[in-house]
Order: sequence, then C-alpha cells, then structure tokens
Amino acid sequence: MASKRGAATEMDDDQTEFETSKGVKVIRSFDQMGLKEDLVRGIYAYGFEKPSAIQQRSIKPIIEGRDVIAQAQSGTGKTATFSISVLQAIDTQLRETQALIMSPTRELAVQIQKVILALGDYMNVQCHACIGGTNVGEDIRKLDYGQHIVSGSPGRVFDMIRRRNLRTRSIKMLVLDEADEMLNQGFKEQIYDVYRYLPPSTQVVLLSATLPHDILEMTRKFMTEPMRILVKRDELTLEGIKQFFVAVEREEWKFDTLCDLYDTLTITQAVIFCNTKRKVDWLTEKMREANFTVSSMHGDMPQKERDAIMKEFRSGASRVLITTDVWARGIDVQQVSLVINYDLPNNRELYIHRIGRSGRYGRKGVAINFVKSDDIRILRDIEQYYSTQIDEMPMNVSDLI
Repeated sequence: MASKRGAATEMDDDQTEFETSKGVKVIRSFDQMGLKEDLVRGIYAYGFEKPSAIQQRSIKPIIEGRDVIAQAQSGTGKTATFSISVLQAIDTQLRETQALIMSPTRELAVQIQKVILALGDYMNVQCHACIGGTNVGEDIRKLDYGQHIVSGSPGRVFDMIRRRNLRTRSIKMLVLDEADEMLNQGFKEQIYDVYRYLPPSTQVVLLSATLPHDILEMTRKFMTEPMRILVKRDELTLEGIKQFFVAVEREEWKFDTLCDLYDTLTITQAVIFCNTKRKVDWLTEKMREANFTVSSMHGDMPQKERDAIMKEFRSGASRVLITTDVWARGIDVQQVSLVINYDLPNNRELYIHRIGRSGRYGRKGVAINFVKSDDIRILRDIEQYYSTQIDEMPMNVSDLI
C-alpha cells in the first residue's frame, strides 16, 4: 500500500476511533465540503444535519479524485458517503454513465439507487438499478436512454457491458460497496471482468464493514496510492447493542425458545437469521403452523416477491422477518432493534453484518444468539475477534428493547 498509515488515531465526538492514512482531514459540516448547491439542498432535504464520522473523513478525498478504502460498520452512513461523492463528481449535462456502483445483493443495489435519487432530487440525475432477476429489455431501454449513474450487481452489470448497452467510455468512478462480500470468491472474477472494460484512469472507492487482510492485498491490483480510512477492528461491534446467548441443548429446542420469545419480538421489529434457505422456509412454515405471524425472504425468491416483502417490512406492516444473510448486507430499516441468530453465522465477518442491523446510527439494539453446545467455540471466537462480551440472556430481556 503506497500510502503509509498515520501513527496518530483520531477520535471523533462520538468516540468512534479511526486508524487512517496521514493527511485525512475531518470536515464537520456538509457546507464546508465544497459541494454543488443543489446537492447540499438534497442532503438537508433528506434529513441529514451533520456528517457522520466516516462522511467527515471520506467525502472530501473521494471528490478530490483519490482512490479510497473506507471501513465503517453498518449504520455509520457509508451509503450516503459514496452517494454524495458520486453526485458531486458527475456532470448531469452529459447523459452518459459516469459512475458505476457495485454491491453484492439486488436489494442493496436498489436501495443505493433510491438514496442517490433522493439526495440528487434537485439535480435532475438519472440513476438505474441494473440487477439480475429483472427484465433485460427494461435494462437495455433505460441504459440506451442514458444514465449518469448505474447501481448494480456484478453479473448483470457485466452482461450489459458485454452487450454494449452499458457504455463505459465516460465512467470515471467505480464504487465497490460491501467489498468483503463482493471480493470473496463468488464475485471476484466478475468484478475483474467489469474492471477490464473501464477506462484506465477510473477512480476506485471501496467500502466495507470488515476488511480482512487478503482483501487489502487485492486492492493493490486496482487502486493507486489509496487513502485508507479505517475503523479499528475491536470497535466494530456497534456500541449500544446488547448481545446475549441462549444455550439450547438440541437443535429442536431452538423453535420452542423462539416461540417463547415471540411476544418480545413484536414489541418493535425483529429479524431472525438462519444459515440456509431451506431452514428459512422450514422455520417460516413451522411458525405459521403455530399461529405466529412472520414474513420471510431469501435469495431464491423471485425479485418481485422480495421487493413486496421488503416494502411490507419497511412500512412496519410486518414485524418479524426470517431471512438468510442476503438481508444482512446493508438493508436499512430504522425500526429494527432486535436481531436473533437462530443459527450462528458460518463466519465471524457475517456476525457483524447481522447484528449491525439492530441499532443504526448509535440507536440501541439487542442481539440474541441461539447456541448449541457445539457452537460455544464459535461464540467464544466471535467474542475474542471483536473484543466484545456476549452474556447469557436475562429473564427480563423485553425491558431492554
């Protein structure tokens, strides 16, 4: 990595500690960032008052054209960080794709599109979500019309570039969101395929909650002297989230435990994570048979159905959502204050993505882990990795939500 890490770590008002490159300035208001007037209007209209810690540090270097690696956990405002930067960088007079944002799930790609359109409300910006599971003809029509910004999943984006419907000649910025997931084996090849089609001078911005060593190694291949804006690893469990475990001797006991907790779940809204799609379907059916109202979502469902379920959950019409890790990646629902890991996640990186859901922007939240005796080892590993404490669930858990 060409840019040396600063020895100094800076503390922000909210006590989030960053370990960053030298020369990262902290800019404490949107007005001081040198943004377009119409963009600033959109930012305030969206409800932002002051930039979050990651925004104070990342927006300026990105709009100055630097390659940036920004690490911040769910709920710190990373989507707005790159959305604002992209909106600042594009020329709306030129109706060609100038920024490409890739993320690992369709839902996230659509959510990013919505944030960009909302923040760019006064800019007359065209932004299209280019995702699998939707009509290719519609993609082609939208892209031929001309889109300033494309937010998409790697497979469909590459397909559109190969068909020459997504023209890359004017692209000046590539954003990789949830990069740890994207650069994991599944998407690595597709990202390289897309990258090969981009102009050599393309600026690259990479954001993620976790940045394992091998990913930092990979960034060498397509970033030039990147500015690093990092949160210390042991700060990654969001403060204000109380984490508990419930010891269950056998797998079948998890279901009874969940039923006992149901009244607690519906105080606000809850997300329940399972490790497989089959488990999601099984648990949903079993809960409904027991007369509990739940909704469910996973990657095998048709896009239309997934959209409808997300809409219901966002509006608060459904209170309990059973899902796989497809949901853990950055889907922002304000009211979620309880997360249950029916199954502990398969890797510790996913743990933070799941529980990062339960209290955004410093909101309080509760995470409950169902732990069989052979899971204790995984739980201890998570505790150690994130320097956190996971206690046995108290009887009065509903008072904490």
